[in-house]
Amino acid sequence: MFSNRYVRTVILSRVLLQLGIWIRNYAVLLFVTQWTNNNPVYVSLISVAEFAPIFLFGLIGGTFADRWKPKRTMVWSDLWSALSVVAVLLTVMNGGWIALLIGSFVSASLSQFSQPSAMKLYKRHVPAEQIQGVMAMSQTLVATFMVLGPVIGTFIFIRFGIEVSLVLTAVLFLGSALILSSLPRDEEENHSGQTGKFMAELAAGLKYIGANRSLRTLSLTFAAVGLASGLTQPLQIFLVIEQLRLDVSYLQWFVMANGAAMLIGGAVIISQARKMSPQTMLMAGLLVSSVCTIGIGASTLIWLTVLLLVVSGLVYPCIQGGIQTLIVGNSEAAYIGRVSGTITPVFMGMMVVGMLVSGYMKDSFSLLAVYAVSGGLIIVGALLLVPILPRKKEKQARIQQL
Repeated sequence: MFSNRYVRTVILSRVLLQLGIWIRNYAVLLFVTQWTNNNPVYVSLISVAEFAPIFLFGLIGGTFADRWKPKRTMVWSDLWSALSVVAVLLTVMNGGWIALLIGSFVSASLSQFSQPSAMKLYKRHVPAEQIQGVMAMSQTLVATFMVLGPVIGTFIFIRFGIEVSLVLTAVLFLGSALILSSLPRDEEENHSGQTGKFMAELAAGLKYIGANRSLRTLSLTFAAVGLASGLTQPLQIFLVIEQLRLDVSYLQWFVMANGAAMLIGGAVIISQARKMSPQTMLMAGLLVSSVCTIGIGASTLIWLTVLLLVVSGLVYPCIQGGIQTLIVGNSEAAYIGRVSGTITPVFMGMMVVGMLVSGYMKDSFSLLAVYAVSGGLIIVGALLLVPILPRKKEKQARIQQL
């Protein structure tokens, strides 16, 4: 896969972007926490600044990504992200901190234009039999920075402060833009529908998803899994302090164990991706994840909780890799930006809904009940995939290709 120039270049640019994002995110988090004396309202605004653009600009960014040339879109997105960080740095040096939230919002908004463009390049320049491995590689990269990102971001802020953190972030974003600029010139676009009417193209993208059974099914699965993830994400700390009777500081070790397992799982999926259909891989990952989720909610043993977190981490690349492969494989190049820009906000929107009700559910019922509901929702998401599972003839054809 790394012999493909587009895969090699995009992955390298994503390494710099991920590093810049984690350094920025932890610099902002720690600086705002210190500046506001641990004010929970202001600290919570950081999450709003990072997640709100996915709702506001996911579909819009995907539609523009379909209209614009992908290389140019990605380069300019990274350049504007770097400039926004520089502007924030100048404001912070003058004693302000609200600009940090605005800068995070702007940078996260720009990524809604860049990410669909990367998938568009994969669709055009990566052979179909390699797509699943490339998607698994992308998820492995994300998992890598889930483990390393918090450590690197925290170290740089504590050692050098907010100014150096922001300068380094801007340099990394600029480096990503320079790397992407080495790609060949974009091909001429073959737009779908009427290129002059943005709303018409946006509506056409929604109709396209509604008419495609695989994408429609995937949206429903994503909604169920997003809601399940939202229910448990805010309650992880209670697993540590209530269920296992440990100090809150132990949470970081559980997170790192889960993230390290994702790395191993991603490496396995990259090597075995061609031997399993993305539908089967996704469904298997969801079913294993549902069992782990329920088990984690019920466990009062440290070793068992760690084991379940590791197993859950191992299959996570199956879920994300399967989803991304299905998006790319079932979308025409002219629509892939809108498809990605629609399905991802579905997941994020339902996750936020889950986060909003998870605390109330825990207070009304129990921690185990919330995790059981979450596991049940993941099972529902897996069962929704049954209509699009490959038939026996498709499996035989896949085996013959190997």
